[in-house]
Amino acid sequence: MSAADLADLEAIRDLARRYAHYVWQNQVERLADLFAEDGEMDPGTRPPIRGRAALDAGFREMLRSGSIFLPFVQQHVVDLAGDVARGTCYVDLRAEVGGTSMIGAGWYDDRYVRTPAGWRFQARKITLRFFVPLAAGWAKKTD
Repeated sequence: MSAADLADLEAIRDLARRYAHYVWQNQVERLADLFAEDGEMDPGTRPPIRGRAALDAGFREMLRSGSIFLPFVQQHVVDLAGDVARGTCYVDLRAEVGGTSMIGAGWYDDRYVRTPAGWRFQARKITLRFFVPLAAGWAKKTD
């Protein structure tokens, strides 16, 4: 792997870290800038959000609604292909939604693109294996 490839991998992996950091810090105004101009976020619970202006509005709605989201990302796998790439990173999620402590886990499927401003998300989709009240737990009960 070349030094340029290693630099690309680090820049791409930094996108996921910055995304989680901006969510933690409630820096809503910075989230949409991690996406390409025509970028897309698929939250899995409603239709995908496309374009920077729509992404900005969507992130503001999500993070300014009184809910708190605390994502932990890890195990980031990236496949480079020139000026585009694909990747998956896993997320453990803590949250407060409607006054209820929540716990979740899943992954992001990402597509990345090199832009004049550097690497950006072209598309990001979250899949949650579970997202449940902390008191209820996530393990299925067996008798």
